[in-house]
Amino acid sequence: MKNMKKGQAIAWLIAFVLLTAILIYEASLILSSTGKGADQNIKLGLDLAGGVSITYEVEGDTPTEEQMNDTIYKLQQRIENDLGSSQTTEASVYKVGDRRIAVEIPGVTDANAILEQLGTPGDLYFIAQTNSAGEENYSYDSTTGGYKLNRDLASLQADGSVVVNGSQISSASAGYNTNQTTNAKDPVVSITMTPEGAKAFGEATTKAYQAGESIGIYYDGQFVSVPKVNAAITDGNCIIEGMSSIEEAEKLASYIRIGGLDIKLQEVQSQVVGAQLGSDALSSSLLAGLIGLVAVIIFMLIMYRLPGFTASLALVFYTALVIFIIWAFDITLTLPGIAGIILSVGMAVDANVIIFARIKEEIASGHDANSAVQAGFKKALSAILDGNVTTLIAAAVLYFIGSGTVKGFAVTLAIGVVLSMFTALVVTRILLNVSVAFGLVSPNMYGKAKKRKPINFIGKKTIFFCASAIIIAAGLIGMAVNAGMGNKALNYSLEFSGGTSTTVNLDKEYTLAEVDDEIVPLVSKVTGDNDIQTQLVDGAN
Repeated sequence: MKNMKKGQAIAWLIAFVLLTAILIYEASLILSSTGKGADQNIKLGLDLAGGVSITYEVEGDTPTEEQMNDTIYKLQQRIENDLGSSQTTEASVYKVGDRRIAVEIPGVTDANAILEQLGTPGDLYFIAQTNSAGEENYSYDSTTGGYKLNRDLASLQADGSVVVNGSQISSASAGYNTNQTTNAKDPVVSITMTPEGAKAFGEATTKAYQAGESIGIYYDGQFVSVPKVNAAITDGNCIIEGMSSIEEAEKLASYIRIGGLDIKLQEVQSQVVGAQLGSDALSSSLLAGLIGLVAVIIFMLIMYRLPGFTASLALVFYTALVIFIIWAFDITLTLPGIAGIILSVGMAVDANVIIFARIKEEIASGHDANSAVQAGFKKALSAILDGNVTTLIAAAVLYFIGSGTVKGFAVTLAIGVVLSMFTALVVTRILLNVSVAFGLVSPNMYGKAKKRKPINFIGKKTIFFCASAIIIAAGLIGMAVNAGMGNKALNYSLEFSGGTSTTVNLDKEYTLAEVDDEIVPLVSKVTGDNDIQTQLVDGAN
């Protein structure tokens, strides 16, 4: 964009003004609709809008810690796969006591619908049609129109008729397979097994294929599918055909996935809950973000003059664009997510500061405004890319390893970083080139870098290394001493350390603010703990 002509500058300016006006208008509609149930609104997380809370309990003996952890992980994966919505990024699955697991899904108002989609976690078995003695394990029941077991399940497990169980299934998904004869798209279920399951399934399908038999899929007391084996399957990947619709295939895949849990669960409670934070949490967070944005704009105007003004316009454009993107991609917004957005605003300013400092240095060296602008962007590019790419790597790690609101923070941070690079390197540059094309080239409008007395950090590196080492050592020693005194090394909050959950029936229907003002201080006084979270159950005291 070097030496932009005035006609081009007018066209770019008109395009920027129109696009910014449209984005601001859309963003205002989105924000005014959010939290009110309107169509054009941002989905809010459990902390801001509430959702569905489901509690499952383990059937039978008390499970081990490993079984509970595995089940929590698999249940989280099932929620993300089956509900197929961005809201499940914020879904939370956690242990309650020794035998219960709680599931919280934001932005949902129908607990029964969620339960119907998730299904009841039960036992899953792949059963051979006949046992080693040639006895028939199951047969078609003309009365019910389905299949029934001819022998007790325990004896089937003992003699090896149970080929594979649910824990040996890695994944199951519904899809389409092209029929080689008709070229039609037939609904199928694709299954991948663990190495142990693949070996057992390979042996069973080899035998069933040679005998022209089937292998029945038995879930929670009934057969959900009895497919015939058309070939020996030894690689642990199989396809179940014969479904009449994709819905039937999705239902079967759902049964197979939920049957892969390590333990059997039964639902003991489901309810729609209110937000974990007060009703003003969203508005106060947005107000904080607005105040921060205004403060940043004032700072940029004072420190960088004309470039600061163009950066301020770009920041307004950026803010409206972030809101629009979050709505357009149906991203669930939580309080940590809002923090991620505000953090990315700071990173957008940081990129502009690097660029403008370079421009001031170029002007101080005697270059004109146009060449200073071009050189400033060119010299700042590598530093901006390095800083933002490392942040994106951190966001990716948080997303793929973290869960719940940590993922929400990672998503909004990543979106903010990408858009902040775009606004800093593209939008701000266009606006500065437009300014130059309109004749705004006085060095006073851009400022000159002041000569400062340099600090010899390298020459005094021993002092700085020692100071850093002392601070780091003090932190590590403090953590060790704290842990040695019977406390935790760090002051973990409820999300990390767990705690006590109590459900109380109150004398009347309180608002969350009233509970926080009147009841929480009493609980805090009794327990001696200020880290207390409250949540209302809809339609109840």
